Amino acid sequence: MAARDARTGAARDRARSSRTRPSPRPSGRGAAGPAQPPAARDGLVVGAVPPAARLTGVLLVLAGLLGAAAAFPTYLEVDGRSLAHAGGFGSALVALLAPLVTVAVGVVLARGAVPKFGLAYAAVGGALALGQLLIEFYRGSTSTSRPAVEVLAGELVLTSGIARGPGWLLGVAALGLTVAAGALAVSAWGRTVMDDGGPLDPVRGVLAGAAVLLGVGTVLCLSLPAADVPDDLVTDPATGLVVVVTREGPQALLERPGLALLGGLLLAGAVVLCSVVAPSLRPRLAVVGGLLALSVAVLTAGLTGWRDALASDELDWTLPGGGLVVAGLAYVALTALAWRLRRSAGH
Repeated sequence: MAARDARTGAARDRARSSRTRPSPRPSGRGAAGPAQPPAARDGLVVGAVPPAARLTGVLLVLAGLLGAAAAFPTYLEVDGRSLAHAGGFGSALVALLAPLVTVAVGVVLARGAVPKFGLAYAAVGGALALGQLLIEFYRGSTSTSRPAVEVLAGELVLTSGIARGPGWLLGVAALGLTVAAGALAVSAWGRTVMDDGGPLDPVRGVLAGAAVLLGVGTVLCLSLPAADVPDDLVTDPATGLVVVVTREGPQALLERPGLALLGGLLLAGAVVLCSVVAPSLRPRLAVVGGLLALSVAVLTAGLTGWRDALASDELDWTLPGGGLVVAGLAYVALTALAWRLRRSAGH
């Protein structure tokens, strides 16, 4: 009997304590509890950031600053004409697009935040910059050995005599630092710990297929000039027939010799390869970084052709130039899609 009274008393004490203890709040969507940060919803895990990754961010910042500075001084002097990338407000915006994005990504990476986002951007940007670097070496050094019509900084010129300006030197230095940052990013990738819960896995196949199609389309557009010389219509005085006379225009990407040809092949291959690799990276933010680098490069190429056509009365914007702008905007859309899918794992 005493034992039963003791059990009854203990049960009574537990009942009293359960009445006085506050009940937990529901954990549904309408709960007023503290909201989880996006990183927690994404299952993002970030480990210690190696010094090589932070150094990659520093190199990106330096490359972006040099690239921005290269837009304003003389780029090249062709037959006594001084050419600069930033000839006006619109030209300056086009010339500063890639450097400003590079500086922003470099600052984020140098701080150690979401490191594989910055590493992916640096790796893809470095792969694309290698071909561009060889093309710039050709323009500033060996293009005079085989003079041809070129479009340089929005001007249609004949490369019979070229003198390098400070803008060219700064631009080459920026591309060299971008290539170095890309190589360092590849070496630091395996030592950088960053992963998520796989919110992008269900759509990686679709994303990769779209990126590959865009890569192939971009290479086809790059193979022809984005701004070209229109043909002349001449009336034959004897017969009265209108004859189309083809004028010599700028050389296409793969029509130049030597270093320029090698650079064009490397650039075309890098666009396709990076379009294949970028959607397969982990975590999701690494995909965003890789696609962002492709977006900036392709969109800059398309907008540069548009700028050249607007700046010169001798040039018309071509269908491949418009295709580059469309491809660049499509890459931007894929980048935004990869970014917006961060909550798919939690819903």
